[in-house]
Amino acid sequence: MSSTSIPTVDLRPWLEGGTEARTALARTVDQALQAAGFLLVTGHGTAPGLRARIRAAARDFFLLPEEVKRRYEAKVGGRGWLGPGAEANAYAEGTETPPDLKESLTFATHEPFEDPVVNAEWYAPNVWPAEVPGLRSLCEEYLAQMAGLEKELLTLLGYALGLEPDFFSRHMDHPTYGFNINWYPGTELVGEPEPGQFRIGPHTDFGTVTILDRQAGKGGLQVYTDEGGWEDAPCDPAAFTVNIGDLMARWTGDRWRSGRHRVLPPPSDAPAEELMSLVYFGECTPGTLVESVPAPVGRVAYPPVDSHVYLREKLDSITVG
Repeated sequence: MSSTSIPTVDLRPWLEGGTEARTALARTVDQALQAAGFLLVTGHGTAPGLRARIRAAARDFFLLPEEVKRRYEAKVGGRGWLGPGAEANAYAEGTETPPDLKESLTFATHEPFEDPVVNAEWYAPNVWPAEVPGLRSLCEEYLAQMAGLEKELLTLLGYALGLEPDFFSRHMDHPTYGFNINWYPGTELVGEPEPGQFRIGPHTDFGTVTILDRQAGKGGLQVYTDEGGWEDAPCDPAAFTVNIGDLMARWTGDRWRSGRHRVLPPPSDAPAEELMSLVYFGECTPGTLVESVPAPVGRVAYPPVDSHVYLREKLDSITVG
């Protein structure tokens, strides 16, 4: 995949530079998000050692016996363990596929809401496995950094469209978020893939921006563009992969693409390949009304939608069974 489709953007000029540097970076961001909905982002300030420690602790959990992991079992959109067969992300596109070949530890917003109705729908304490006591502090440190990075990215996105700098970020006074640690084991654990089965089936994400820390592999991430179809996504160990979700695409009137992607099944020439991704799904404060920015910025006028009505429908749509 060409670097012009998915460029690497260094955030340091945005954080430290003057108007000229910020304007040039914003132009690059706008062009990339129109083309594919994806960016590689460096200069984000999150140390690789923290990400490695999260992976090590999470792997200790995933290697536990299934009867132990089932103590933490959750539904899609909940908090805890999503076991094999829980999700089929391609369902969100209306495509019937076998369940995704992965397991996940999933977490969400850590502070309750004042509104009891919102609280009942979108808040519950995160579930931290007792068998890996170090995971909680590692994840909480990481999530604090992701929240800060998300706000910077949303401010940059508002600037890139010539809008008020807080046009998007002001809808984050008390956002929900999703955080998945996705484990993709080899075929010795998941078996041979069925026809049409993926580690994660083709889909777009549902929220504002997704911040992904991924590992490169043959059974890894692919991105879809109109020009090239499905192509392997570029990978830089120092970079986060950032993509636009459905709500942001609607907000920008489809100026920016909701990045369509999939994760390939374990490769036949490396069936034992094991990968793990850390996926932060940016969302808004519950009750945010997402209305398309008018032309000339926006290109399609979507009907206004309640951000969390939309999110709940999408989460329900990928649940198997």
